[in-house]
Amino acid sequence: MNEEPITLDGGVVKTTWRVAMRDGVHLATDLYRPAAEAALPVLLERTPYGKDAETRRERSAADPRPMRRSEVAARFARQGYAVVVQDCRGRFDSEGQFTKYLGEARDGADTMAWITGQPWCNGRVGTYGLSYAAHTQTALASQRPPGLKAMFLECGGFSNAFRGGIRHGGAFELKQATWAFRNAQNGINQSDAAAQQALAAADIGAWFKRLPWTRGDSPLQWAPEYEEYLFEQWERGSFDDYWRQPELYAAGHYDAFDGIPVMLLCGWWDPYAQTTTDNYLGISSRPRGLARMALGPWTHGERSVTHAGNVDFGAAATLDGSLAEDYVQMRLAWFDHWLKGRPMPPGQDAAVRYFRMGGGSGRRTPEGRLDHGGGWHAAPDWPLPGTRFTPWFLHADGTLSTQPAANEAVLSYEFDPAHPVPTVGGSITSGEPLMVAGAYDQRTHAGLFGAGPIFGPLAEREDVLVFQSPVLQQDIEITGPVSIRLWVSSSAPDTDFTAKLIDVYPPSADHPQGYAMNLTDGILRCRYRRSWEEPQWLAPGEVAEITIEPMPTSNLFRKGHRIRLDISSSNFPRFDVNPNTGAPEGSAGPRQKARNSLHLSAQHPSQVLLPMVPARD
Repeated sequence: MNEEPITLDGGVVKTTWRVAMRDGVHLATDLYRPAAEAALPVLLERTPYGKDAETRRERSAADPRPMRRSEVAARFARQGYAVVVQDCRGRFDSEGQFTKYLGEARDGADTMAWITGQPWCNGRVGTYGLSYAAHTQTALASQRPPGLKAMFLECGGFSNAFRGGIRHGGAFELKQATWAFRNAQNGINQSDAAAQQALAAADIGAWFKRLPWTRGDSPLQWAPEYEEYLFEQWERGSFDDYWRQPELYAAGHYDAFDGIPVMLLCGWWDPYAQTTTDNYLGISSRPRGLARMALGPWTHGERSVTHAGNVDFGAAATLDGSLAEDYVQMRLAWFDHWLKGRPMPPGQDAAVRYFRMGGGSGRRTPEGRLDHGGGWHAAPDWPLPGTRFTPWFLHADGTLSTQPAANEAVLSYEFDPAHPVPTVGGSITSGEPLMVAGAYDQRTHAGLFGAGPIFGPLAEREDVLVFQSPVLQQDIEITGPVSIRLWVSSSAPDTDFTAKLIDVYPPSADHPQGYAMNLTDGILRCRYRRSWEEPQWLAPGEVAEITIEPMPTSNLFRKGHRIRLDISSSNFPRFDVNPNTGAPEGSAGPRQKARNSLHLSAQHPSQVLLPMVPARD
């Protein structure tokens, strides 16, 4: 301890410690516990965002005021826990150099050893946290530290960062660049005023327009620690030992989770939805594995609002009042059960709880959003028992049906990396101010980053191929993983293909042109079509089979709607843009146009595989 204890409201005492890691670096650590001397179960959060910073994701539907981490910790402490909140290495008050994600397994294990050696710890520790603070949890769990008895992971905990979170389908998720730019501003050496001023003055939008970057010629040139780790992730395009490190690859360490109850919480519009379902499957399949999962219609951590992007899902969409009284109470119920032996509240122990989107009026809400609606359901497992994975085939006339194409057809377009398809919503976080998460009508407008001076539906672009079902004669529900299998060819040695699943509303008084609501999307970099470890170039004239794996979703396509799939070759700035040259990942150099083709026939049955379940009222 190196600060005097502070007594907070409710008799909670706060002390601050400098906890030594095995290499002598000290991490700033706050402890909150009831004033009465007693050994208690402990809750731990490890964060890079400031151990007592305000966090806008810690709020409730009843009180949207963001809480500080100290407020959350004090609430837990008043319920009979000792609570530890720690700044990650190299962030805020902690010593050392920050290298995003890496080193958290070691530091987490050392912190756990310190906690379990304290007289105020009864030997039972639970971990909690959102996003990066979920990644730190899976990192420390990989070390199987003594005392770890329960975990609550929200929107993170990399199952495989190469497949989602840093890279996706071989492409690089540019949220890593916007995150680095924003967070370097509070991580840069405070004594370097010139670097601080230069970083603060940088125009991230202008920098994105002049991609690609190089080391020393990027918006992070004034924060070299951040620039270095960003380029290291960007340049490592193949799945090698770097990506198998425990901080990035829980899937390689699931045995360490055996016997530790894990609660997984995420949103459909979150880049960690796939990580969440992968972790559920990997943990629950162990001999003593116990995982529970809840998936809502939320963007990253926004569990207490009813909308995502420009679409509203109704009053039931919030966690508050649906899964628990509020987020704090949901976590307390989990830890009270596993650390104190108390009964789980009714309804909170279902294996899977998920929000099926859809079924709303389709009208415009008073806030101007589309009323899409939806409701909560429970299931004993994931994917849902009884799911029929049904292929919907792409046809040359732009239709999408459950019948395969008969005759060979080829549809082609020119992909110009200098003019990529702009990102309109989706499963994004940390993308501001260049991209935002959620559901939107798939059309461009003034103010959308990357949109040209002629605005309108993305479907009208010449480099977007559109396939849609006939008007549905009955409701169709899909819930689960979605995959898209395409047969493609290209004039380039390497290129990308993207796919986006859309719920198409018919024209109405509120939406005269209809509404094309994005549900999920993904990308595949063709050099990785056969192997993530050994990239292979496309041969001239080669017709290659590729698989695109977007985020899972749950949606009710109502009678009168259409199911639509858009195929293209870019989604910028969500993903980096392929130069079509076969150049090394993350490198600067020339770009060239590519003639990309989609093959459609019985021999080349390009399709989207939808997880269909019987529709319910």
